[in-house]
This record gives sequence, structure tokens and C-alpha cells, in this order.
Amino acid sequence: MSRHRESTPREPTSERGTSEAEVSKGRHVGAWIRYGGPVTPEQVRFAIEHYQSAILQPWELDVLASLKRARPDMVVLMYKCLSSTRSYEPGPIYSSGLGHREATDLGEHLFAHRADGRTRIEWRRYPGHWQMAVWCDEYRSRWVANVTAELTASEWDGVMADNDVFDDYYGLEPPIEGGRGLPELRLALDRMVGQAGRAVNAVGKILVPNIAESRREPGRWRRHAAYGGGFDEVWLAHTGDDHFDVPTSLAQMDCLRGPGITIVRTASDGRDEHPNFTYGLAAFWIFGGGRDGTTFTATGHDMYSVTPYIPQLDWDLGVPTSGVRRHGNGRSRCFTRGWAAVNLNNRHTGPIRLPVPSGLWDVDGAPAPATVTLRSREGILYRRARA
Repeated sequence: MSRHRESTPREPTSERGTSEAEVSKGRHVGAWIRYGGPVTPEQVRFAIEHYQSAILQPWELDVLASLKRARPDMVVLMYKCLSSTRSYEPGPIYSSGLGHREATDLGEHLFAHRADGRTRIEWRRYPGHWQMAVWCDEYRSRWVANVTAELTASEWDGVMADNDVFDDYYGLEPPIEGGRGLPELRLALDRMVGQAGRAVNAVGKILVPNIAESRREPGRWRRHAAYGGGFDEVWLAHTGDDHFDVPTSLAQMDCLRGPGITIVRTASDGRDEHPNFTYGLAAFWIFGGGRDGTTFTATGHDMYSVTPYIPQLDWDLGVPTSGVRRHGNGRSRCFTRGWAAVNLNNRHTGPIRLPVPSGLWDVDGAPAPATVTLRSREGILYRRARA
């Protein structure tokens, strides 16, 4: 993802509490982003117990069936890439809307090329991923037809459309053929998301794009999430030790209020014990208020073959009993079943000390302290029920 950091400072637009109707009692908020290596039976059993949403490779139909049989309430999405085809995939089911052989047989015009108009563009750091001509009407129409055919009459709830890109993450180095730059690619993806979303909705499914850096374009999240929801793969941090500043973090919080479902991932170093897991989960509750349809995870870069988990991921804090309370660059919020707090400072600018409501317990079953001190990029959650 791009390392662009500029954002307009703004607070969340709503401080109201969430109604009981907007929060399902007893549900989980964990997301399982699982489009890596083969899934094990143990992972399926774990997912059934601990997650509320899942993204799987499109050929993992047995896993899909197991999840939906045990948890019909779980939202399970099929992975598809909007912007590339992968030459290493044998098929017959592909992670792209068009398999590499199909695209090649249809014609060179479906591939994107360098400025010379002849050299295909292979993604930097991702061998075998080939940039497609997302501005080409035929490419978009073929993508939509193929993906819709896979979804129709299936158990999938919809599709997670990856690489709804904003910047140059893969070495396109524009201008490319036809003098096209990033604005032209973004405009083409705007059209493609709308076209795909309408078609997917028409067969009773949802489209959930990975809406890269939507904060940089007002209205982008709501426009691209309008067909079922959105996914922010880089939420609060680029990596386990590279965090967004306070204005950028606040600008990302609008995605927790819809439309549709929202899946957010905070980057960690891949360990469940990494502080970003609790940091992101606390912010998720504070700014999202536990709205139904929102789910969270924390993983390392491209670490999508595991089952990320901390015990707090199973906690249902209930509904908010307050708005978001500000403590300098810290935030906290009270819920019917708990309390969460976070320090959004992305630099070591000193800790924030916050008062903790009475009658709460920590993750180990010990009474919560009267006050808690959070360093930069730290979060905490307490609940009313003792473990």
C-alpha cells in the first residue's frame, strides 16, 4: 500500500449511542481473512467458534459448505481480484475474474502494457500477477459475467473484490499505454465497481471491495461500499511498527458506519500478542459502537493462512451507553457490557492516563484498576462479566 499520510483532521460525525436493534447480542466480531495456503479442518472448527465473517479462495467450496452449515449467520465471501490475472493458477477456478489463459485467448487488448504499448505489466513483488486493462469495456464485462456466474445459486454471500487500488502499489510506473495515469485507473475502477455491484446484487449477493486508502478521496468509501460493504486492509497501521497519525486514523473511522458490512484489518507482525491487535480492536469498538455487520482482525503482511485470535475478540461489549469521550489524543467509550480505551498517538509523545468505570474485569479475570495508563498506540478493553 502507499505510504501517503496526508488527511484532513476530523472527528467521527456521530456521538450517539447505538440502539439495541443495531447490535446482535452474543455475537462475535472477528474476521477471518483466509486466502493463503490450504485450509485445515482444525482451522475450520476454530473459525466456526470464533469468527463472524470470512474471506476464502473461490475454490474452497468444501470450507464454504462447512462454515455455512454450522454458522449460517456467518458472512462468507469469495475472493476475486479486480485488477489482475495470475498466470500460475491451474484452474478451473481462479482468484481473478478472468483466468490467464482465457484472457490471453481473448486478446492482448485485455492486458495493460507499458508506455511502449507492447510490454505486459507484471506486478512488482508478486510474480505471475499481470495488470489488466481495467479501462477496457470488454474486460470489465467479462469479469462481471464470470464472477456473477460463479456466485449465482451458490452458498457464497458475495465477493470480496480485491485491489480496488488508489495508488501505485505494484510498480505500474505510470504513465502506461495510452498515456494513462492513476486518475484514469481510479475512474475505470469506479465504473467497474458500479457495474459489478449492480450485477452481483441482481443475483442476491453482495460486493465488498478492498477500498484502498478511501480517506484520500471524500465519498469514495460510501460510493464503493454501496453494493454490500467494504474492506479496509490497512486500518490504523501500514505495518506492525508503522502507524498512521491521529488525523489519518480519525479519517478512517467513517468506514465503521457503513453502508453494508465493514471488515477492517490492522497490521501486526503476525503474532497474536502484538499490541496492535488490542489497539485495533479497542478502536474498532470505540468508533464503531459495535454496529452489526462490522468485523475486525489483525495480521502480518500477507499472512492470510492463519487464524488470528486474542480472547477479547470473542467479547460482546453490548451497546454504547455514551458517546466517544476524548482525552487529548486518547478516546474511550462505555458499553452495557464493558469499556474500551485507546491512545491514538503514533509517536512516543507520553502516556495518557484515563479513569476506568467501576465493576469491570480484565482478560485474566482480575478486577480492572481505577485508572489505566496507555502509551502511544495502545488500547485496552474491560468487561463486566468475570472470565
